[in-house]
Amino acid sequence: MGNEKGNYDLLMGLDVNFNNEAVKAELNKWRDWYIGQTNVDGFRLDALKHITPSFFNDWIEKLRKQRDESFMIVGEFWSAEVEVLMNYIQTTNGRIQLFDVPLQHKFSKASTSGDSFDMRSLMNDTLTSRCPELSITFVENHDTQPYQSLLSPVEPWFRPMAYAFILLREQGIPCVFYPAVYKASYDAEKNGEKTPIVMWPVLGIEQLLFARQHAAYGKQRDFFISEHTIGWTREGTIDHPNSGLAVLMTNGSGGRHFLEMGSKHAGKQMTNLIGGFDEQVKVDENGWAEFPVKDGALSVWVAEELLEAH
Repeated sequence: MGNEKGNYDLLMGLDVNFNNEAVKAELNKWRDWYIGQTNVDGFRLDALKHITPSFFNDWIEKLRKQRDESFMIVGEFWSAEVEVLMNYIQTTNGRIQLFDVPLQHKFSKASTSGDSFDMRSLMNDTLTSRCPELSITFVENHDTQPYQSLLSPVEPWFRPMAYAFILLREQGIPCVFYPAVYKASYDAEKNGEKTPIVMWPVLGIEQLLFARQHAAYGKQRDFFISEHTIGWTREGTIDHPNSGLAVLMTNGSGGRHFLEMGSKHAGKQMTNLIGGFDEQVKVDENGWAEFPVKDGALSVWVAEELLEAH
């Protein structure tokens, strides 16, 4: 689907006619057999741009009627143009969640542009900004890592910010790459030469996952302060005791900035989870507090009571 390379149907020479009734019947049988054998409750579909979208409309519709309307379908349609992704979503009637490739490319560009990248533009022209409920956000994957076909690296200094952006915001459904938590190493071969590659865990990833699980709930307030510095707060919810958080990130000089936590946080002490600060920040009677962030860094703050409870 789309106009890329004129006709991009034959990925790696595979000529499968998804309009052929026998092909469709066989793939329906395989789907039912596979679910019966594995009891999975979702599929990740690869290379959607090379497959007739009308096939999936029928394939998914039958699946959900037979199994479960909530059966999860995630698909990879690799395009950095949000309009192409939106066109696919419209063609498939929102049946498939898509990876937000435009946002990943923004992360890559931001990480390689230093302080010349306007941080306020991170969400512009992304799937998350247009259709957050169908957007799977990610920072890196098996195709973007070094020496892979869709190389789009996010430099180490920016990876914590990118993961904070997908994990701690309200919009989008985040997907964390295995090496970002557990590390990975391999030998990449090119032109007959092998190069050892090590993918290190993201600095602070455990804290970010903790904040996602326990603090990133409730109303979101955005503070896009300057071209270098952005932040947001989550107010928290009653269902998640001591939840709520504050985030600042900058690709320029650090500083201190007032963010609104909400009046229900008045008088609370906020503790630095990521950012290298030992001080605590007190929320004033109106629900505002002044949070610091260091040069070219991420700063995440949660309620002191949350850490005491865990």
